[in-house]
Amino acid sequence: MHSTPALIADPAMVAALSMLEAGLAELRAARTDNLSNPERLAVLQRVETVVRALPGIGLQVLAQLHEQWGAGDFATNSLIDTLADGLRISPIEARARWRASDDLAHHTDITGELLDPPMPDTAAAQCEGVIGGAHVKIIREALHHLPSTVDAETKTLAEAELAQHARTLRPDQLRKAADRLEAYLNPDGTFSDLDRARRRSLRVGKQGPDLMSVCTLIADPELRAYLDAMLAKAAKPGYGNPDDIAPCLEDEPDPDAVHRDRRTPAQRQHDALKAVLRDTLASGRLGQHRGLPVTVIVSTTLAELEAAGQEAVAETADATAPFATGVPVVTGGGSLLPMRDLLRMGAHARHYLAVFDNDGRPIYLGRSKRLGSVDQRIVLHARDIGCTFPGCGKPGYLCQAHHRTEWRSGGRTDADQLTLVCEPHHRLAGVTNTDWSAGAAPPGHRLAGRTQWIPPDYCDRQRRPRMNHFHHPGEYLTPAGHEGPHPTL
Repeated sequence: MHSTPALIADPAMVAALSMLEAGLAELRAARTDNLSNPERLAVLQRVETVVRALPGIGLQVLAQLHEQWGAGDFATNSLIDTLADGLRISPIEARARWRASDDLAHHTDITGELLDPPMPDTAAAQCEGVIGGAHVKIIREALHHLPSTVDAETKTLAEAELAQHARTLRPDQLRKAADRLEAYLNPDGTFSDLDRARRRSLRVGKQGPDLMSVCTLIADPELRAYLDAMLAKAAKPGYGNPDDIAPCLEDEPDPDAVHRDRRTPAQRQHDALKAVLRDTLASGRLGQHRGLPVTVIVSTTLAELEAAGQEAVAETADATAPFATGVPVVTGGGSLLPMRDLLRMGAHARHYLAVFDNDGRPIYLGRSKRLGSVDQRIVLHARDIGCTFPGCGKPGYLCQAHHRTEWRSGGRTDADQLTLVCEPHHRLAGVTNTDWSAGAAPPGHRLAGRTQWIPPDYCDRQRRPRMNHFHHPGEYLTPAGHEGPHPTL
């Protein structure tokens, strides 16, 4: 994975890894064109066994990494960020592996005694390579879904039985067995308030190429009651139809509005939720978050807005003209918003939509105030979009304003002297050689004025500046060498 791996002092571990890497190299070079099909299947089976066993070893190492975590071991001082950057996996995958290690790895108690994994039979089967990740996922989900009324001994027996079945069943077959076992253990389907509270969740998925997001909601009874009441009115045919010039949002829709409504029930419920959220944001009842009104903050330029507006005018004059287009704009939450939606949102409620000119609207306060103003924070959203710490993907809504030159060192509270940074990375900032420090890219740099972070000397003795391109993904495509010797500079 890395051209220069970190040194490992244990000779036995070095020898084991070297043998594994040498075996992999030989296997890659081996020819399979002279094998029979039964032999090829045998090769696949043996490779599958190795592939299945390796994650179990990794989870054990991960658990030890977590238990023996030291604040000065890594520059990020975060297990999730360290795994994501070190293994080049997403933070979501890093967090999933961390949670899996809680169930499938040995742990050490405060006395130093080695404890068995909470799911010992599943862990053993995985380390043997006889079950794969899909089997493990099914078993973990089945056990976590059992109500609190099922005692620990019964859960232990259930885990052992499912792990034994997983050794011989495909994942789809194991799913059937797990569902049946759950029905045996919880025949009446009874769940306590604690069980329901544990399951409640709302997962907002990533945007796809069409900028649509798949969201998964598990609603508790109270939220379901609110949804039923709201949807009964706001999702009825003819109500709040975005295709109408003047959508009905107050009274009962007239018969013509109902007849024109071609939306499916699911589409009407989607539009109803959007209307309620828009009304809540516009009301101002949510107050402030990190010094800003809870608003939709959008980063765009005057040139982009004017170009889209001209296309919108042409579209109005000519029904055959294309929709208003342009590069999607970025919100303070890190999501992308089509320019056409931006124009429509601006028409709905100007007081919760912020659009910026090409200069970023800097506001200067010098040292008269330590905390940035609302206007300044909006400028930071427009320029930085999210946390500027290298590799961080947190959106601007979850960030604080940080003085590039520390306030205690004479830093000024000017828009071009502030930057967005999330709370965990904000705690890493300081003025010593063991701290991270922020600064602006100098004149002549391709991204002059953007925030750069200087790592501590234990992370990089040369303390070369690094820049976060996560919120500006087009910069990843910049040819190497335009910004320095390292692609993250």
